[in-house]
Parts: sequence; C-alpha cells; structure tokens
Amino acid sequence: MRGGVFIGIQFLIASQALLSGQAKLESLDLLETLELAGETHHVQGIEVEGPRLWLTAVDREGKRGLIFQYKLPGKEPQQVIEVQQGSRYHPGGISADGESLWIPVAEYVRNSTSTVQKRNKQTLQLEAEFEVADHIGAVAVIPEGLLGANWDARDFYVWDKQGRPLRKFANPYPVAIQDMKFIEGRLVVGGLLADQSGVVDWLEWPSLKLTRRITTGRTDRGVTYTNEGMTIRDGKLWLLPEDAPSRLFVFRLLD
Repeated sequence: MRGGVFIGIQFLIASQALLSGQAKLESLDLLETLELAGETHHVQGIEVEGPRLWLTAVDREGKRGLIFQYKLPGKEPQQVIEVQQGSRYHPGGISADGESLWIPVAEYVRNSTSTVQKRNKQTLQLEAEFEVADHIGAVAVIPEGLLGANWDARDFYVWDKQGRPLRKFANPYPVAIQDMKFIEGRLVVGGLLADQSGVVDWLEWPSLKLTRRITTGRTDRGVTYTNEGMTIRDGKLWLLPEDAPSRLFVFRLLD
C-alpha cells in the first residue's frame, strides 16, 4: 500500500471517530476582537503571556522578517525588530519557553533552509540559533526539546535545544500547520485543510492520535480563522488570521 493512501486512511478513521465530539468555532463565545495598529504586513505566528502578545510577520516587498511585541489591550506595538538573515526572511509559528521565544526564520520557498532562533522575551535580542536544511514554518517546545514543521507540515523534525537532530517523521494528517503549541501534554495545531477550511487539532504526544478538533469558518473579511497565528492561554483560543490591518480574535474554550 502506498504511504499516501495509508496516511489518508489513518486520517479518515481518526476524523470519523471525532465527528460526534468535534466543535465549530462559531459555537464558542467570542470574548473580544482586538485591532492591532502598526504595519503588520503578512502575519505569521503568535504567542501570548499575560498582557503581552508577540507576533511574527513577513514584509514581502522589503524582504524583512519582523517580530512585534504588544502590551494588550493597547493597540500600538511596544517593540518591532527585524529578524531576517540574508535570504532567510520568513519567520513562522512561534513558541514560548521560559524567558525565551523560539522562532523559525526561513527562505521564502519550499525545500529551502532555515535558522531556528531563540530570542529573549523582554528585549527580543538573539540568544542562540541553529540551522536546518529545510523550510521550517512553525516550532513548538516539547519535552524532548523542539518540534518543527516544514512547508505545509508534510514532515516533522525533532531537535534538542542545542539544535542536534533527534528524528524526522511524516505528518499523518493533511493539515498545513500555520502555528502549533505543546499544551498540557498534547500538541495543539492550527492550520488549513486542502479545501482551505480551518481546523484546530489536539494531538496526543508522541502518538499524534487526533483527540479533539475545532473546525473554523471565516472572518467577515473572508479569511479563514486559522489562516495564520494561533495559541491557547488561560482557557482562551487566540487567533490572528488577517494581514494588516490585523485583528486578534479571542474565544473562550469549552472544557
């Protein structure tokens, strides 16, 4: 049996098992919609801690990678710094780790190269980095170290926090992951299916068994809610789907 067929069957079985339990984003309470000032260009990943919001973005015309820091509910960014390194100017989905943020910065092309950066949460200054011979579009902090997903999340990579590769394996689900986090022992991913519909999936770690799903519609601008940034904090689902002018949507998660 071809690998793609096997993966498709796995996904179908897992999805059917969830049909009775999956929820729609529209069934959750929308707590607030925050408009973010500043030229956020093409937004990518987000992370939230207390009143602080970090987001990454790509300035495609200027070939710059950017990270913004906001103090909510304020609309203006407190800091904006550039993170690109030569032809690598595409920062992706990010994850917090203690007093640091992990940010992949890749060439803007499939099957290319990336630098995975560790930056200080307060100053956004570079603390450490390592190179990867693939386009890494999102990272999550996991018990073993770091998990990375490549372009469209066809493959996952696991490294220790010094950047030493531990393993690589195929993504068993056809979800193009935009942002992902490791939360309470599970990997939570936000992304798009082939028809451009959106999902937030909870996956057991390390089996990647699909245990929960939220399907999403589109904003009133016609953008899928999981088009880009996603995180979960304090029982809330935070989504940043739209390019500038960008809006942050905050939903209350059901238990």
